[in-house]
Amino acid sequence: MITFLVCLALLVTAHFTYGRYLERLVAVDPAAPTPSKRLYDGVDYVPLPRWRIFLIQLLNIAGLGPIFGAVLGAAYGPVAFLWITLGGIFLGAAHDFVAGVISLRQDGASLPESVGRYLGGGMKLVMRLFAAGLMILVGAVFLSQPAALVAARLDVPALEGIAFGNFSWLLLAVLGAILIYYIAATLLPVDKIIGRIYPLFGFALVFMALAILAVLLFSGRYTIPEFTSFRNCIADARAFPIVPMLFTTIACGAISGFHATQSPLMARCIESEGASRTVFYGAMIAESIIALIWAAIAMAFWGNVGGLNGAIAAYGGQAAVMIDAIANETLGPVLASVVIFGVVACAVTSGDTAFRSARLIVADFLGVGQRSLRRRIYISVPLFALGLVIIFALPFQAMWSYFAWMNQTLAAITLWMIVAYLRRRGRGVWVGLVPALIMTYVCSSYVFVSPLMFGMQNRTAAYWLGGAVTLVILLLMIFKLRRDAKGHA
Repeated sequence: MITFLVCLALLVTAHFTYGRYLERLVAVDPAAPTPSKRLYDGVDYVPLPRWRIFLIQLLNIAGLGPIFGAVLGAAYGPVAFLWITLGGIFLGAAHDFVAGVISLRQDGASLPESVGRYLGGGMKLVMRLFAAGLMILVGAVFLSQPAALVAARLDVPALEGIAFGNFSWLLLAVLGAILIYYIAATLLPVDKIIGRIYPLFGFALVFMALAILAVLLFSGRYTIPEFTSFRNCIADARAFPIVPMLFTTIACGAISGFHATQSPLMARCIESEGASRTVFYGAMIAESIIALIWAAIAMAFWGNVGGLNGAIAAYGGQAAVMIDAIANETLGPVLASVVIFGVVACAVTSGDTAFRSARLIVADFLGVGQRSLRRRIYISVPLFALGLVIIFALPFQAMWSYFAWMNQTLAAITLWMIVAYLRRRGRGVWVGLVPALIMTYVCSSYVFVSPLMFGMQNRTAAYWLGGAVTLVILLLMIFKLRRDAKGHA
């Protein structure tokens, strides 16, 4: 319990300490004009109040990651608490904040356009393809899993041939309903659907976290394990080493490249730069708190970390079913329904904005204005078609694994963009450099360690290769930054 409470306190404190330091570092100016007013178009550029943007940003970024990822990542043991806390403060929230400010100061530019400005045209092209692909994959994941969670709640018979399983014709209809919502949220002006219903979903998300937290703190039924060592507690520690697997399993609760694709949506709606810390840094801290709570209840609910690993094996790694079991046992069927609604809302409200982000990325790439509904439809139809192909072609675990690696790779690229941005400003480069090196090593070593990729049995060689790739990228960045410095001299 002490480890959990200390981590919780550190996350809350960071918003008012490290968050303020970052504000000064990038020289936030509340009086600076924002794109929501200068470029108002009634579709994507729409001024919204700070509290509403905060809730939208939180729901955009808090998909299934801080819940599903935290529950599965808790199998590594209390070391997960450290990753969520330190990663959230110094990597994730800093990543989200600076990337959000960069987009805000470039008229709400999508992530590939911002990366291109600071890392070059070649990287911009790579990022356009990479980011759009990730958005479609995220949309597919967050389209299938709400329906999977409904399947667990209703205990309906399975429909053969559906890759993500446990579906009846009724639930396929639910899937279709969610898809229709996604299409509407992608095409309609941001204030028509997203700006109106997200506050309701936001309250459900906050209630969900507070309800589980109250159970942990005051029920007296559960004991949260303490951090005493870096021991890997997962069932198969050989196949799933802490580095890099924990760092990709728990992504959205610590750092996630997906967030930087969502920030431009809110950068186009912020009324004042002064709201940046609340919207970008604060939303990430809130997400880390949610991940911390779910990691804690996952370890405590089944008695200990060993019990959690047994449950993961028994449930076949289906986090949705495990969440349902936790909610019913701890809160009862009525409140559990509210919690499940919050989980579904997390997925749905990230899936819709993933497709919306994909539309904006493609539109920026093609230079197609988005005032016309017809043009928005032309861009969106192929995106949804690809999402459906992914859902029926890949099982959930494969989708999640590829999403995890692509997500963290995107975070590493965004962090290198932040390094270039800070270097150009001549201030606090280490804020981006240290996280960039960490995440580059995580993603590089994952390629050689993961069974879905090279799966090298010689872990020492795999780690050395990951280090070599990281070193090469660092040297390339140093060369580029020095060349850029001469060009700006």
